Amino acid sequence: MISKNSNENRRFFLIKTGLLSLGVAGAAGMGFTKPPQTAADRSYNVLDFGAKGDGKTLNSIAIQKAIDRAADNNGGTVYFPAGKFITGTILLKDNVELHLDRGAVLLGSPFAKDYPRQPLPKYRSLRDDGGFYSLIYAEGANNIAITGKGTLDGQGANHTGLPNSPSGDMDGRPKNIILISCKKIEISGITLRNSAMWNQHYLNCEDLIIDNIQVYNHCNRNNDGIDIDGCRRVVLSNSIIDSDDDAICLKSTGTAPCENILINNCIVSSFCNGIKTGTESTGGFRNINISNCIVKPSIHPEAPKGNKFTIGITGLSLEIVDGGVMEGVSVNNLTIEGTMCPVYVRLGGRNRKHMEDAPEPAVGRMSNISIHNITAYQSGNFTCSVTGIPGHNVENIKLSNFNIVHQGDLIEGGYLKSFDEVNEDIKGYPQPTRWGNLPVSGLFVRHVKGITVNNFSIDANAPDPRPIFMLHDVKNIKVRDIYVGENCNQEETYLLKEVTNHTLENNK
Repeated sequence: MISKNSNENRRFFLIKTGLLSLGVAGAAGMGFTKPPQTAADRSYNVLDFGAKGDGKTLNSIAIQKAIDRAADNNGGTVYFPAGKFITGTILLKDNVELHLDRGAVLLGSPFAKDYPRQPLPKYRSLRDDGGFYSLIYAEGANNIAITGKGTLDGQGANHTGLPNSPSGDMDGRPKNIILISCKKIEISGITLRNSAMWNQHYLNCEDLIIDNIQVYNHCNRNNDGIDIDGCRRVVLSNSIIDSDDDAICLKSTGTAPCENILINNCIVSSFCNGIKTGTESTGGFRNINISNCIVKPSIHPEAPKGNKFTIGITGLSLEIVDGGVMEGVSVNNLTIEGTMCPVYVRLGGRNRKHMEDAPEPAVGRMSNISIHNITAYQSGNFTCSVTGIPGHNVENIKLSNFNIVHQGDLIEGGYLKSFDEVNEDIKGYPQPTRWGNLPVSGLFVRHVKGITVNNFSIDANAPDPRPIFMLHDVKNIKVRDIYVGENCNQEETYLLKEVTNHTLENNK
């Protein structure tokens, strides 16, 4: 697709070279001919279809007319100039780009009636209660884009859910974007704000590029920043995401895997989890690369209602709890400021079905995971952890170059004391809040086979009496180059239970 900016660049080239002043005939006389217009060259200004950017008029019909005209002509760019365009649901179609110019704001209607339930999609997944609700929606579309320097604002605080609908996140509140089973997608440049639910949901999509977007989602419940769900070949880069709920969340709510995903150069903030896979995991996660990201506290002035944590719960969460396989995950260069738990790796056995008539999944698997170069400071006291469940181990995991400084200042009774006090919680929701402050300050490892820990540094801002490592039902473990700061327990490094074939270096 060629955006309006691309057409302007072409015009600038012609002016600079003097060809535009010659006119078509003059240019042709010099051997230049006007190229035939392609679908990508065609631009459809929504004003020409009756849209009004006055912040008052409902423009759903006018915008849809522009999209339909572009689609009927084999594609093109639907252009939004500066202005405030109120709209309900619009359907994106093959070969169409929505381009929001600087100053253009697409405002979601405050009325539920303007978001009709979409037909039941062919691809079935957990959060599908018979059809979705969304501001921008597409199913099975190819070669689509949403670009520009404008803003998509869902005005989601106006939506409280539909009457007689399921509770929780299936109550009919519209998302800003839902794309289902689409291919060749570009989302770039835009700002996305104030969704009534998840901000963006990409479900069973392929070849998805998301670049240089800004997300601010703090106006309702379940305000995720972005959910990439059962998608293949995805690049998310150079973006800033600040949300009440999970900021960047990979999910697998159906049978399709989330695989071949690259996330890099992002700054994320969340009152919940910064970067997360799960909790839904039916289709699994393969070949995930996360690098060069910052997780920091939100700039939003207050945490969501009912959330007692103001610094976020985890920086990085890797989870398999509803079946599925996670393998081939590489995480490198994360800076994590102020979360209760910097790194949380969890294999659980909740085994929730993705559809009512689906078989209950077996316990999943996690293996071949590398997490390197983690810098975390102002952390809470929840402690990093890598845990499976009895009979199901996390396998072949490598941790290196961890530099963690947590709050400390723990008093007697302010933390769990023994192996037995750390509940297995096999069916529980996978989050370190289920345990609170663990019996160790550095790393809790349980039901793991094959783990190496290299160059692990731990300190606290105030005294922390807990040992550094707790290892339970661990086979084949090697720990070396451990550095313990003066506010941590320098006398007691390890608590061991049922640990075999181990090489454990004392702290330096």
